[in-house]
Amino acid sequence: MGGTNQSSVSEFLLLGLSRQPQQQQLLFLLFLIMYLVTVLGNLLIILAIGTDSHLHTPMYFFLSSLSFVDVCFSSTTVPKVLANHILGSQTISFSGCLTQMYFLFELTDMDNFLLAVMAYDRFVAICHPLHYTTKMTHKLCALLVVGSWVVASLNALLHTLLMARLSFCADNIIPHFFCDVTPLLKLSCSDTHLNELMILTEGAVIMVTPFVCILISYIHITSAVLRVSSTRGRWKAFSTCSSHLAVVGLFYGTIIAVYFNPSSAHSSEKDTAATVLYTVVTPMLNPFIYSLRNRDLKGALCKAKDSFPSR
Repeated sequence: MGGTNQSSVSEFLLLGLSRQPQQQQLLFLLFLIMYLVTVLGNLLIILAIGTDSHLHTPMYFFLSSLSFVDVCFSSTTVPKVLANHILGSQTISFSGCLTQMYFLFELTDMDNFLLAVMAYDRFVAICHPLHYTTKMTHKLCALLVVGSWVVASLNALLHTLLMARLSFCADNIIPHFFCDVTPLLKLSCSDTHLNELMILTEGAVIMVTPFVCILISYIHITSAVLRVSSTRGRWKAFSTCSSHLAVVGLFYGTIIAVYFNPSSAHSSEKDTAATVLYTVVTPMLNPFIYSLRNRDLKGALCKAKDSFPSR
């Protein structure tokens, strides 16, 4: 039965975050505001970096890539939540559910890879400043981003095909606001051991390898910063690192809590709260944490804003 898709379910019901009308109104407003802030903030970063030649460096290239991924990431789930609230509908088609799951896997992996690439870029800049331009070439930067997209797409395709082979017989209610892999596995009436095995092995490798690269990069960065004689220089470097590490901790902490525990350890309330953090809150915070404290980017944003009236 698990070898082919014998699903009799043509659509799923997304219960969302709350069944209370007053809470639904409040959550709709919060999601709308957070989505608009996410899209506007990240698009402004992309615009500022694209229009200012001084920001055409590896660090800002990776930052603009992260901003693009974050816009796509939020757009995979939040518009559907808002549309369902406006239309008074909770349904999503079977194919639409698998499509949403595919992009969630792909974009989660991309966030994961780009966080590691950005950590490596900072490692080279701080630990090997004299060789930065020869190591972080345009070709290498492009290969890192393109390679990340290829691996993320193949990984997402693998897990989507594994999900498509499962059968869903009667229960079609997802206690979530989007089609996530964990609640879908719980609904399946097929044997899901292969899916869970791939998540805990291949999926773990995809997530853990970049995380280890981030840790190694920051160990070397910390060692290099501690050798700096200037207290002000040390504080500035550690401040930048702590901001990045806060987002890394939030991102990986919620991912591990949701996906790398046995099915029996999951609860829909905890899973939903954790996924809101990494699908909605983190993409919204990234522009502020990574960019708005950056003087060069602030200057580019001001130039981009001042250029509009003259056009």
